[in-house]
Amino acid sequence: MAKKILKGKVIAHKTDKTATVKVDRFIKHPKYKKYYKVSKKYKAHDEKNEFAVGDAVLIGESRPISKEKHFIVLSKV
Repeated sequence: MAKKILKGKVIAHKTDKTATVKVDRFIKHPKYKKYYKVSKKYKAHDEKNEFAVGDAVLIGESRPISKEKHFIVLSKV
C-alpha cells in the first residue's frame, strides 16, 4: 500500500516538535456539479522545529507517533 503524501500549509506550531498542517481539497458536488473546498487539519511531526506558521509543506504518512500524530513533515514547498 502506498503512503499518502499531502500538500498543505502550517497553521500552528505551538507544541514542541509538532506542526498543525491544514490541507485543502476541492470536491465536486454530485448533483450541482460545482466544486467546493473542504479542508482538514493534520498534526505532523517536525523533529527540529524548523517550519514556521505560513510555510507550505509536504507531509507524509508514517507509523503512529502519538495519539493524534501519524504524519511527518517532509519538506518545504
